[in-house]
Amino acid sequence: MSSPKIISSIAEVQQAVRTAHASGKRIGFVPTMGALHEGHLSLVDASKAQCDFHIVSIFVNPTQFGEGEDLDRYPRTFDADVAGLADRDVDIVFAPTTEQMYPAGFSTFVEPPKVASSLEGEHRPVHFRGVATVVLKLFHAVPADIAFFGEKDFQQCLVIQHMVRDLNMSIAVQPCPIVRETDGLAMSSRNRYLSPADRVRALALSQTLDFVAGEFSSGNRNVSELETLMRTRLFDDVDSLDYAVVVNAETLEPFTDKINSAAVALIAASVGNTRLIDNRRLG
Repeated sequence: MSSPKIISSIAEVQQAVRTAHASGKRIGFVPTMGALHEGHLSLVDASKAQCDFHIVSIFVNPTQFGEGEDLDRYPRTFDADVAGLADRDVDIVFAPTTEQMYPAGFSTFVEPPKVASSLEGEHRPVHFRGVATVVLKLFHAVPADIAFFGEKDFQQCLVIQHMVRDLNMSIAVQPCPIVRETDGLAMSSRNRYLSPADRVRALALSQTLDFVAGEFSSGNRNVSELETLMRTRLFDDVDSLDYAVVVNAETLEPFTDKINSAAVALIAASVGNTRLIDNRRLG
């Protein structure tokens, strides 16, 4: 085990990537906002399975937070994050400053792809513009071979995949499975905001998704019925519900009646003051 090299300069991390490529190494990149948990570390493990040189970025991106969202209280645990990454033998932690990523006079943003328009795009209107912009900038700063993202942020994975395709970028985007606590709660940096009582109520998300997956496995393909069952099961445990839907897993477009292609069930709900998301592929 060795401590990763910590780099804040874009020019320096670009040079490190060039040097690694020149020595024939395949480079894996895991973009994060820090407050790392086993879900993030599973992305590092995926990089280690496919690549030779591993870079993790830690940057809390201000442009993806809307007015009234939790930018100021978003957890920042840099020293613990670096220690956890040292245990995984990560080579570089790229930790740029806000001034590095958004210099004075910055005014260029990425218009996200169509798949960003629904769901999170409706409830967090500036979110995916900020995500697409910062990820494109990170991909330029760290021109790796493969970037690894967790499927807990299912729509975000699609947004990034579509952006890479649409802009003819050479980096491969690898979605990785959700990592869950032993009781089923999807791991999230925001889980630490939950009180003990809210932590128990939050299990309604994964339990509802388990139920819907069971209904699907039993042959139920009626979208309206499945979505009604989801909302009913969530009603007593969540404080507000942004959406509980079953949609096309490739486009996020709704089905007109019956599920007739790859589908995903997605939930966004608040428990106490904490907004949580979760999802489950069906079939």
